[in-house]
Amino acid sequence: MAWCRGISMAPLAIDLRPLRRRVPLAAGLFCASFVASKLRTSPPFISKPFACASAAFSADAISAVVVRWFVIVKVLQFTAFLPVIGQKEAVQTEKAPAALGPYCQAIKANNFLFVSGVLGLIPETGKFVSDGIEEQTEQVLKNIGEILKASGASYSSVVKTTIMLADLKDFKKVNDIYSKYFSAPAPARSTYQVAALPMDARIEIECIAAL
Repeated sequence: MAWCRGISMAPLAIDLRPLRRRVPLAAGLFCASFVASKLRTSPPFISKPFACASAAFSADAISAVVVRWFVIVKVLQFTAFLPVIGQKEAVQTEKAPAALGPYCQAIKANNFLFVSGVLGLIPETGKFVSDGIEEQTEQVLKNIGEILKASGASYSSVVKTTIMLADLKDFKKVNDIYSKYFSAPAPARSTYQVAALPMDARIEIECIAAL
């Protein structure tokens, strides 16, 4: 009995503060606590000399269960902020050129709007407004504006654009017109010269907007 009184009966001290900041660590702690609780389960045939040790193990097992449930709650709180994958909605407006292939003018997904590449076509005729880079750039941006409007967004909602040019020498002319539609802070942007564009267009622009 003296040996039993010598064993510490203090509950297992666990500092839970790191769990509040590190969800990945919490997930690992969950697995460890599960294994520990299994290892610490006392068999029914344990002898009386080890009764105090059994009581200590039971306290540890209870602490492990508490930690496990704490981790579950934290993981659920974390995953509640993750976007729902797979939900998307097509956007269609007659005020912008129709798609030239098996794609949509734009797609809404996870609070973002993904606008397909837009050409300088007149929506009513499906023909280019002009062969000039300035006129095509202006028409492209107007068409994008109509798609944004149909989606409940605007030019100020755009966070990223991609410009494809048939000739990079048109870069400055495009910039002069582009700057009229996107005020500061302007969206992030990439510009490329490509080998060719659909229907021999001079310019094509696609964008991503936040909803």
